[in-house]
Amino acid sequence: MKQGGAILSAKEVEMMSYALEVKGLKKHFGPVKANEDVNIEVKEGSIHAIIGENGAGKTTLVRNLCGLYQPDEGEIKLFGQPQKFKSPQEAIEKGIGILHQHFMLVDAFTVLENILLGSEPNSKLILKKDLGRKQVEKICKQYNLEIDLDATAGDLPVGLQQRLEILKILYRGAKLIILDEPTAVLTPQEVNSFFQIIRDLTDNGCSVIFISHKLKEVMEISDYVTVIRDGTSVGTYKTADVDEGFLASQMIGRDVSLEIEKPEKKDFGEVVLEVEDVTTKGDKNSQNLRNVSFDVREGEIFGVIGIAGNGQEELIESVLGFNEIENGKIKIFGEEIGDKGTLNFRERGNIGCIPSDRLKEGLVPDLSVLDNSYLGFQNDEAILNKGFISKAKVEERAQEIIDKNNVKVSDLRTSILNLSGGNQQKLIIGRELLDDPKLIIAVQPTRGVDIGAIEFIYKNLIERSQQKVAILLVSNELEEILSLSDRIAVIFRGEIMGIGKPDDFTKEEVGLMMAGERLAEGGSSHERCNG
Repeated sequence: MKQGGAILSAKEVEMMSYALEVKGLKKHFGPVKANEDVNIEVKEGSIHAIIGENGAGKTTLVRNLCGLYQPDEGEIKLFGQPQKFKSPQEAIEKGIGILHQHFMLVDAFTVLENILLGSEPNSKLILKKDLGRKQVEKICKQYNLEIDLDATAGDLPVGLQQRLEILKILYRGAKLIILDEPTAVLTPQEVNSFFQIIRDLTDNGCSVIFISHKLKEVMEISDYVTVIRDGTSVGTYKTADVDEGFLASQMIGRDVSLEIEKPEKKDFGEVVLEVEDVTTKGDKNSQNLRNVSFDVREGEIFGVIGIAGNGQEELIESVLGFNEIENGKIKIFGEEIGDKGTLNFRERGNIGCIPSDRLKEGLVPDLSVLDNSYLGFQNDEAILNKGFISKAKVEERAQEIIDKNNVKVSDLRTSILNLSGGNQQKLIIGRELLDDPKLIIAVQPTRGVDIGAIEFIYKNLIERSQQKVAILLVSNELEEILSLSDRIAVIFRGEIMGIGKPDDFTKEEVGLMMAGERLAEGGSSHERCNG
């Protein structure tokens, strides 16, 4: 581990000019100290990463920087000038631009119309669209951002939609650009292209703050990195002087293993889940499945990867029996689901389900930790006494979940909302796996959790697979799918583009399939799937 990543020396700091200086920033919400003592200096023309666990205070910091919040204490300087932003509009006017994780586009408008919206050049209330086009074309040329200004925004692939968002920011004169988890919706190819855009931005005088939980990307793209822990900045380092392990330990305050140790498996058991030529019939807001086929065997982790919104949700709903199947069939433990969609999916056998959205699908926010600990298991004989739920048995079950999964909670009767995201996720996993299911359906299991919780979740899934449990893993994280899975399937617009072992494909080939290229025989060429 590189320990040469010492905090920058006073001499180094003195020689730098800064786009942003944050000193002693504090922001409290009642007893919650979201930002307690944040100090950050972003050098002009640099790519400066900010990392930290969920709940460390990154989001609060960004909201202070963009005028959504006003700090309780501390100082913010932008290009050497003290600032007190009273609104997001004021922050924009001073040169701060934010690329949000979720795009803010009008799909029916053209690229040019989206860029000009709200900042149209005008004279005597007459819109000068041609003038706006010339200004945008100049920015495109300056920053090497090629895009069809007359294309409809909703028809663009995700990578170009993100490029459009960057153009909106630049058109408004941003010189300090904050990127909030910017690669979450991109294929590997789009990530490479996006990184080149970031470098072009800094080459042309912009300064960039890169917020991400992906340490590999932080190491690749950033010049400096600041770690925030428990609302406090614990250090700023030259990225070249540190490694992922050091940064991870700084984030959570202890050493953590980032390596996934997965024993090699030579064979698997019986088929547990079989999906055969499944086509679904959904509404206009859903992505129908089309002739989807795969199976998951005992002891196998079968990973499904794709850009969000390409049929993953519909696939899981179909497997659980909540989605209408037009053609094909799904078998669990050898029994076809048929018309059992209205029944509790647990009635089909011993199944554990880790949903993609813990607060909307896995927990009831208004209930306590105790009540959430047996959610979905109300009819389980283990917690019943003469047909009624036993308070003593429920408490015993909850405590067992907490102890086995190291869930940090002060009182069983506290609101589930008082737990961190990682502890909420651990509670769900503990609840779903307590009865040793034979089939685990894990959907985005590490979404929004910190590195320590990710380490716990990975180990748990691998241990279960070693116990001959069949696992269907659905994730948007390519590294997660490739590292954990025994076989993978790539999904695009409800169709499977390819199935094989992770070693059967390069990351570039997986990225192409995620973008709709179907792998031809031999894996050396592709054909486009127009969907």
